[in-house]
Amino acid sequence: MDADVIITGAGPTGLMLAGELRLGGAHVIVLDQLPEPTGQSRGLGFTARAMEIFDQRGLLPRFGQGESLDVSPVGHFGGVQFDFTALEGAHFGARGIPQSQTEAVLADWATHLGADIRRGCQVLDIADGFLDGDHAEVTVATPDGVRRLRAPYLVGCDGGKSTVRKLAGIDFPGTEATRAMFLADVTGLDLKPRYLGETLPNGMVMAAPLTEGVHRIIVCPHGAAARSADDTVTFEEVAKAWEHITGEDISAGGAAWVSFFSDATRQAAQYRRGRVLLAGDAAHIHLPAGGQGLSTGVQDAANLGWKLAAVVTGRAHPALLDTYHAERHPVGSRLLMNTRAQGMVFLGGDQAEPLRRILTELTGHDTVRRHLAGIVSHLDIRYDVTGTGQGGQDTGSHPLLGRRLPKTPLTVSGADTDTFALLHAGHGVLLDLTARPGLRESAAPWAGRVDTVTATPGDAAVFAGAGALLVRPDGHIAWTTTDGDGAGLADALTRWFGPPAQA
Repeated sequence: MDADVIITGAGPTGLMLAGELRLGGAHVIVLDQLPEPTGQSRGLGFTARAMEIFDQRGLLPRFGQGESLDVSPVGHFGGVQFDFTALEGAHFGARGIPQSQTEAVLADWATHLGADIRRGCQVLDIADGFLDGDHAEVTVATPDGVRRLRAPYLVGCDGGKSTVRKLAGIDFPGTEATRAMFLADVTGLDLKPRYLGETLPNGMVMAAPLTEGVHRIIVCPHGAAARSADDTVTFEEVAKAWEHITGEDISAGGAAWVSFFSDATRQAAQYRRGRVLLAGDAAHIHLPAGGQGLSTGVQDAANLGWKLAAVVTGRAHPALLDTYHAERHPVGSRLLMNTRAQGMVFLGGDQAEPLRRILTELTGHDTVRRHLAGIVSHLDIRYDVTGTGQGGQDTGSHPLLGRRLPKTPLTVSGADTDTFALLHAGHGVLLDLTARPGLRESAAPWAGRVDTVTATPGDAAVFAGAGALLVRPDGHIAWTTTDGDGAGLADALTRWFGPPAQA
């Protein structure tokens, strides 16, 4: 084998997955078709949950602003603004961070951990044996000629037009594009900010400053026909559409780059087929709305990475990988639902005005604001960690079971820390909040996979009465106890971290 895992695509999803796999001890090769990063940035930030995942790995300081990233309590759903702080700890996410910077941070992290990133490499074919064999074999065009690479698993993180998905024969059902929209990084102009978009009779526009003298604009004219993926767009065309909507002439400016996107909505029928898995845009495409695409890809990687690493290093049974589709496919389906709904509100023109008015009224209710904030921030995700729930939701009795553990101050051995710092190594964590006798001994056979930590919480209310919690490497809670015993702990440890080590 050339590696434990081969990843195609060195975007945010592929790079995040590479780092996660390396934390789990897997040998990783990342193949990317481009000879070098383009420096272009479709995304300009990430959601609150993606920000938490970066924080769980200690990556936020690498973005150059410590932990004081530009976040806003005000967000929107389809252009209808509301305050995200209706949901405790929520915000719209980090703003103004170019996707190129996110990729550079993740590439540096993954490389430092030992990932082998190979650029200028295009996947040409996958051998038929990936379905029932013991490995996947890919034919790759490299700068040094065509060669074959083998690994137990192949993960397609190669975008909406994924070659891996097509070669693996994974269906990609959904709806075709109905309209084209433009984005550009324009120069030489003084534009007023339109951070959350402005809906006008002829369409919708957004504008935000990037750097000195550079603005990102998004232009969504009504009636613009869908385009072929091979089409190109010029700045003159973007400027004409901007003037048609706003009445402002921006043709005297220029553009660092221009592109277009659509409202096509599709989701892979399977996130895993044999030895091939999909993550990020290779698994789901949708109308861009609030940086959710990049963020969902990062979450896909965080969910898959530790599981796949445990399988390829022999610590867990391959059945663990079935939980990847079971947990993330419903999340992707919900993502497509919310982005389609936002598109109807945002881009529906005069016909959608009654819907916008009703939605505006509804956001006056705290329950509605909490619900929408949870959807768009991705803080409302709850996995079925016991295997007894339906639709990706857990039916366990404790309110935290299956949900992500928020960032909360802790005192460990007299030192101040927090819940996210405990996850930097990518291990599971058995968090003992009341020094219960026997828990450490119960978890001892999983040492190296699970870190047992006795801590005093800074805010006990966050833990909803739990005296101990088993936290997966992706930050989701897999087991809790409130009555002082360790009932069910060994089963949870075995389910998520493999059989206990023999003495």
